[in-house]
Amino acid sequence: FGQHILDSGLFSIKPGLPVLLVNEIGGVRGVSEAHLPFLKKHFNLITMKEFLENKAYFSEKVKAIYLWYFKPDIDKELLMCLPKLQVIANAEVGMDHLDLKLISGFGVRMASTPDALCSATAEGGIALLLAAARRLLEGCQIAVSPDTEYFASNWLGDEVTGATLGIIGMGNIGYRIAQKAKAFEMKILYHNRNRRNWLWVPPIAASPREDLLQQSDFVMLVVNLTPQAYKLTGKKELELMKPTATLINISRGPVVEQDMLLKALQTGVIKGAVMDITYPEPLPRDHPLLKLKNVLITPPLAGRTTRSSFMVMKEAVENILAALSGLPMPSEVFPD
Repeated sequence: FGQHILDSGLFSIKPGLPVLLVNEIGGVRGVSEAHLPFLKKHFNLITMKEFLENKAYFSEKVKAIYLWYFKPDIDKELLMCLPKLQVIANAEVGMDHLDLKLISGFGVRMASTPDALCSATAEGGIALLLAAARRLLEGCQIAVSPDTEYFASNWLGDEVTGATLGIIGMGNIGYRIAQKAKAFEMKILYHNRNRRNWLWVPPIAASPREDLLQQSDFVMLVVNLTPQAYKLTGKKELELMKPTATLINISRGPVVEQDMLLKALQTGVIKGAVMDITYPEPLPRDHPLLKLKNVLITPPLAGRTTRSSFMVMKEAVENILAALSGLPMPSEVFPD
């Protein structure tokens, strides 16, 4: 808004700018305050709290919804309240938290932000791989522990140079990971539903998933959460991996059967795991995975940087403006 919502309860909407619904501004699930100047150049912003308190005023005015950190929740009740809604832009690559058929049934278009996150996510994936290989978290804990009296000479990590990285899911992010991994002279195997043909191809090899699991020192999951990817890595897949291998998940939590992963880590089926995302998120504080030394768990940080979050917002805005103008959206998503 030009003045946002006044204390008197009156609303000031800047003429000529569409109304964009967001979950909140700031806070845990809110749009970054640093993004407000850019957003307010293009939209009148209202939050879910403001909308729910003033449905009669806003129902006919909201033209677009911007989802940040999966919020606000999109359900039939909300869609029925927004007869002028044209587009929902999601600040993520994955769309598994949305009922695409339901949304499409209301004549609402949808978009994701795949391009903005590619480089940051690939860089984050490599950072997590290196952290696991060189045991950085354990090393930090030893270095700062009040109980540490000396550093053991046999406390060693692993080099990634010359190691084999298996990438499951060779989309744009997987491809960027392969490019970066080649700088470390890693051998790259990948598995994808469709063999990829690249304009620039590093020396990588497409492999059946079973072969990739058996040959890789590091297995990185970079897939969208589709019905086919649900529990993609379970007991069978973990037992195919080398006992010296590390599993790295930077996709979605349900891609991995966590109970089977826990057993594999406890019994030495695989050496270690990195989980940039869990299911649920966060894990209950008494979850046994949190007590293991051979697992590195982070919030979903692989794609989260100051720059990437701004680029995500910018890509979402481009999609929204295109939809409101009746033009093709750069990153439109269609229901299956």
